[in-house]
Amino acid sequence: MHSPATRRTLPVALLVLPSILTTVAWAAPPAPPVAVPAVTASQPVTTTAPQPDLKKVQEQLSLENSVADAQLRKELAPLAAEKQRREMEASLARQKLEGELSSRQAEIERLNKQIDLINRRVSLKEAERKSRLDEEFAATREKLEKLRTSNEVAAAELAVKTREIALREQEIRLKTTEMQLKKLDLDAHVARITSDLEVRDKRDAWHNRVLTDIAYTKDPFKDGVLTISDRRIALNGVVTMDMADRITERVNFFNNQTKEFPIFIVIDQSPGGSVAAGYKILKTMKGSAAPVYVVVKSFAASMAAGITTLAVRSFAYPNAIILHHQLAGFAGGNLTEHREHVKELEEWWKRLAQPVSAKMGISLDEFLKRMYQNRSTGDWQEFADVAKKLKWVDEVAETIREQSFVKNPDVLEASMPPVPRRYFGGELVETTDSNGKVHAKLPRIEPYDVYYLYNPDGYYRLTP
Repeated sequence: MHSPATRRTLPVALLVLPSILTTVAWAAPPAPPVAVPAVTASQPVTTTAPQPDLKKVQEQLSLENSVADAQLRKELAPLAAEKQRREMEASLARQKLEGELSSRQAEIERLNKQIDLINRRVSLKEAERKSRLDEEFAATREKLEKLRTSNEVAAAELAVKTREIALREQEIRLKTTEMQLKKLDLDAHVARITSDLEVRDKRDAWHNRVLTDIAYTKDPFKDGVLTISDRRIALNGVVTMDMADRITERVNFFNNQTKEFPIFIVIDQSPGGSVAAGYKILKTMKGSAAPVYVVVKSFAASMAAGITTLAVRSFAYPNAIILHHQLAGFAGGNLTEHREHVKELEEWWKRLAQPVSAKMGISLDEFLKRMYQNRSTGDWQEFADVAKKLKWVDEVAETIREQSFVKNPDVLEASMPPVPRRYFGGELVETTDSNGKVHAKLPRIEPYDVYYLYNPDGYYRLTP
């Protein structure tokens, strides 16, 4: 514990401390603050004791201050030494740092010089590049100017050409309009001509067609006049299987239309043909619900004569020729084959000729005998007016009227290819052999079939 006197002098001594502490404050760690009552010299010190002698008090205070000061310096000596050491270290560190900074500064200056040199080189290259680009740009600008000038000239020329084209287009449009007007006039004229031609064509077509209806009748033969309707089937040329098929199809068609009115098979001329095909035609005629009549206008021989005679009813012009003869055929081979062929011919002869002889009212042998009595070749031919007495034909027609010809034959003939001479059967065409002889090749027939036709001059020949 301090004495009262000490407590009174302590603040005075502490007044000196701030200056010293401030000196070493950067080197020593800060001390915790001491709670000391602030006492200033201006504040009066109150004492209750009686004041001693001021001089003694002054001496006493001076002595105490000296002691406190010595004590303080003693306590501060280590701090001062530490401060000095740290100042020396700081000085060494500062000198070292300054050395490093100096070398760094020198390096920086060297780098700055290099950078400056590089910058100068870059600037030089940049200047050279700019100079080169300026030259290139100058050339480019010159080209651009030339192009701009050329473009302006081209634009001016294009404008002129555009105006010329526009004028030409106007001229073309004007000419087109004029041509269209002319075309309209021509079209109108053509339309009038076309209309006139169409009217004339219609008039010609009207004149080339028979517009009256066909009169169907159950009895087409009256007073020597035979009227043939459009239920008509042509049988001309060599009788073949194709012809038999065509006739059969049409007979069936007309039957499907109506069974009330007759069907006409019209023979202009036919030398006969295949017995198998002819027999098929005969069976079709017999099986038809509508009566099938046969009409001969010029010539019917052999198989065609058999079809005429065996029809349910037959008609012919007076001078039409009907020819019956013994069955003949083409054959080749050895003797045995000939005997077999003759046997087949005899069988066909009985099947085809016996119905004819029966209609005549005589035997088959008598029929054959009379053939050779009439002509040595056995080719018994008669005009229709005589054939009627022999019952080869039922009626002789002085007039035959064809109702089926409702179109102008000249118009039809002009639209069809020319027909060769003696073109029969729809499939035979005349040819000339190596000897110059004109002939026609007969189509092949089915096995066991034979041709029953009139062929005195060898015009018809077998296909090899």
